[in-house]
Amino acid sequence: MAGFDKVVSSYEEAMAGLTDNMTVIAGGFGLCGIAENLIAEIKRKGTKGLTVVSNNCGVDDFGLGVLLTNRQIKKIVASYVGENAEFERQMMAGELEVELTPQGTLAEKMRAGGAGIPAFYTATGVGTPVAIGKEERSFNGRDYILEEAITGDFAIVKAWKADRYGNLVFRKTARNFNPLAASAGKITVVEVEEIVEVGELDPDQIHTPGIYVNRVIKGTFEKRIEQRTTRPADKQQVKGEL
Repeated sequence: MAGFDKVVSSYEEAMAGLTDNMTVIAGGFGLCGIAENLIAEIKRKGTKGLTVVSNNCGVDDFGLGVLLTNRQIKKIVASYVGENAEFERQMMAGELEVELTPQGTLAEKMRAGGAGIPAFYTATGVGTPVAIGKEERSFNGRDYILEEAITGDFAIVKAWKADRYGNLVFRKTARNFNPLAASAGKITVVEVEEIVEVGELDPDQIHTPGIYVNRVIKGTFEKRIEQRTTRPADKQQVKGEL
């Protein structure tokens, strides 16, 4: 078992090998399901010139947004600028290279990269600036553009549970881009809430098999956007209430 055990004990070990000018693919959607502590380790390392591929870039003081403060990100491939004022400022000032990509196309770019598919055709973006410079073809009377797949030197992923072999289970909407990111990294690092022994995960419940995962670390998380909301005890639902 030791040869397959992917659990590491420190964030320094988890992100070992990340150097300047690499490409990092990050799972998460907004602040949901983000690898908070792996991002913090990248900030601590001070790695510069990064190309980051993610749905968005967090907010000014949390998530991937903390890497903008020290100008650690050179380019970002994303589908949403969101509520990150510094991201917007750097983009509008020409200080940050931004490749805005339709959300579904971005997801498929990651999935295709992980599957070893170099490119694919999609109708999304035809006739818009997204199509500029891209090959166009018509299939069955409809126009499509060719989009290239994405892979990264590293992928940083947040999961709910993992076993020591790196098999992963995601929880509800925190699943989002994470399985796609996990498949597309040359080195995939996953931080989880719980690590269990091999055999404890139901094989039918595994979302990402360990073959895609290189390192696993157990962390604690702030989860700013993941909140449990329940109805007050004095406002029980009555029969017939809609």
